[in-house]
Amino acid sequence: MDFKISQSPQRLSLDVESVATLIAKTQFENGEIPWFRGDKTDPWDHVESIMGLTIGGYLENARQGFQWMTANQLDNGGWYSSYKNGVPEDKTVDTNLTAYIAVGVYHHYLITHDRMFVQQMWPTVFRAIQHALRLQAPSGEIYWATSPAGVVDPMALLTGSSSIYMSLKCALALARLLNLAQPDWEAALGKLGEAIRCRPHLFNVTKSRFSMDWFYPILCGALSGEQAQKRIDKYWKKFVVDGLGVRCVSDQPWITIAETSEFVLALAAMGNYRLASIVFSWIQDKCYEDGSCWCGFTFPDMVIWPEEKITWTNAVVLMAADALYNLTPAGNLFSHAFWKTNGLLPDES
Repeated sequence: MDFKISQSPQRLSLDVESVATLIAKTQFENGEIPWFRGDKTDPWDHVESIMGLTIGGYLENARQGFQWMTANQLDNGGWYSSYKNGVPEDKTVDTNLTAYIAVGVYHHYLITHDRMFVQQMWPTVFRAIQHALRLQAPSGEIYWATSPAGVVDPMALLTGSSSIYMSLKCALALARLLNLAQPDWEAALGKLGEAIRCRPHLFNVTKSRFSMDWFYPILCGALSGEQAQKRIDKYWKKFVVDGLGVRCVSDQPWITIAETSEFVLALAAMGNYRLASIVFSWIQDKCYEDGSCWCGFTFPDMVIWPEEKITWTNAVVLMAADALYNLTPAGNLFSHAFWKTNGLLPDES
């Protein structure tokens, strides 16, 4: 590691209740959670927001969010890419946005230990995962979407496929809870992991400017151990601004709270809690007067942008805090050690 961090880890100063309350106040009565009132809802960020509600103790709100997902699932098992006030806006069906329901359901189970809830959600999860895997290429990667006209776009995204890898892990964990063997899913997970680790040429390179392409293979657990550390070291200076956070895009002076929090999750997943807590300390004070978190800011002028209070950004801050400070039993959801020691998947590092 050719960079130095002089700070020491700090205590949690984030107002967890205020952050969770922002999400709950933004949610519609039917369970839908838009980015903010008046903006769109997309399935992935909706599920991320549900996870924030669960961490914050808003369990009934979280259940309403899951009910909205079930009610809006398409016949093919997917969801449209965006909705506005309940009306489909972008009718692209994205495999990553679709599969993420499995992560939300397993996260909810880890906190509530409600097996009946898992049974109720299983048909929704099963159909979502089946949809995503229908778009897996023979070489392992997963095509990103089907167009509104029903045409598959044969392009794979590293961030999206990495996120689906995590979704598949959670779906298999749910299947195990219900004593339902899914050998095809296990095979698909193995092929996808191998593609992420060994065949970078399969993925669209234009997205490599985005920090998520850097750390998502680690966050999902496809890369762990020495491979993960080498990837962290290689691109640290490209994306990390010491004392501020993580750039969304490598060539733009914009730090985002969400990407910084997800990077914290990736570091914690590797077991590097000290470095993760230091990076998290850089953004703990990036909050409005009501305690909710900024979306991002430019530097060096430190202008908050955009100014909206984004639900899913606040949710992932809670997830990062949970990973570091054990707020709930789901704090280890992304931990590589958790998945290996519990026998939920083989060691593929």
